[in-house]
Amino acid sequence: MLLEKEIEVKNKEEMEKEKKYSEISTVSIAVPGSILENAQSAELRTYLAGQIARAACVFCVDEIIVFDDIGDKVDTKKSKLEDNSGTKIARKSCVQLARILQYLECPQYLRKHFFPLHKDLEFAGLLNPLDAPHHLRMSNDFQFREGITMNKNVKPGKGSQVNVGLLQDVSTDKLLNPGIRVTVKLLPLTEGKKKLKGKIVSLSTPRAETGVYWGYTVRIANNLSQVFTQCPYKDGYDLTIGTSDKGTPIDDLPNKEVRYNHALIVFGGLHGIEAALESDEQLQVDEASLLFNHYVNVLPNQGSRTIRTEEAILIAMSCLQSKLKPNNEPMVFEKTGIAVSSSFPKNKSNDSPNDKNIDLSKFD
Repeated sequence: MLLEKEIEVKNKEEMEKEKKYSEISTVSIAVPGSILENAQSAELRTYLAGQIARAACVFCVDEIIVFDDIGDKVDTKKSKLEDNSGTKIARKSCVQLARILQYLECPQYLRKHFFPLHKDLEFAGLLNPLDAPHHLRMSNDFQFREGITMNKNVKPGKGSQVNVGLLQDVSTDKLLNPGIRVTVKLLPLTEGKKKLKGKIVSLSTPRAETGVYWGYTVRIANNLSQVFTQCPYKDGYDLTIGTSDKGTPIDDLPNKEVRYNHALIVFGGLHGIEAALESDEQLQVDEASLLFNHYVNVLPNQGSRTIRTEEAILIAMSCLQSKLKPNNEPMVFEKTGIAVSSSFPKNKSNDSPNDKNIDLSKFD
């Protein structure tokens, strides 16, 4: 009876912890898949997707939504993709963009398990790596790792064996179907035992506990309205920002006063957010600005007639850094175990190249 009570208290504590972690403020960006159709070759389409992934990673974006801003037309080619909500059928360019974004976010040692050979990924090997903190090498000693549940027999009452990119699999606390991507918290090794043990945690736990950026999720929206209605957060997005050359200058937003729990920044395609609104029959508004809390022009007095979407993401995210104030900001990462930077730290002149403090990741 006492044991049952202890387990109940422990489970309650875990649930409260998970709830606290899920409340960390997030940033989502929505990008139209049609921008790939404007690229002249398969290589350039792939490179464009890579630029968006890099921008999202650099600015610690938590979610990328790829939406269809053109809508159904007679000649629209469709394709299938697995995202967080299951299998989605969507416009071919949207699916390709989402697939490349997923591929780049996935740690290298897991890609062979989740991404079989596919035409969309033909040139993905040429792309610049994200070099995100959760892309851990075997030599990195960090308490969290991404892994895949293995199809191995386990003793009754034991959890799944998970491949986390180390020489041996980790024995976990939950029994799951094989082939599922999970986040594992590695437990300290007990004296005299060599078997690795870990605990399966939510995707938000590493950032909540350590402050380290842990990648982005990808979802597909078949129109602009689904960007808002299929939000994965319980109370939806409490701050929405639209970007357009028809918006108000971004400098009009007060510094560090735009507060949010879950922010959404929407970018338009070749013909802007206005075209996406026109092709969406679900939305009954005349002005695109009415869909958002703020409708901003990220670069007034631009020299070029058009700012490409991949450029707009970098410009907008840079400008918004000084404007947004998260209600529950993640802590600053101060722990060790991951490749924090590709440059050599300033050590004493008598340090040898084999010193453990030196990060040799740029030579990998």
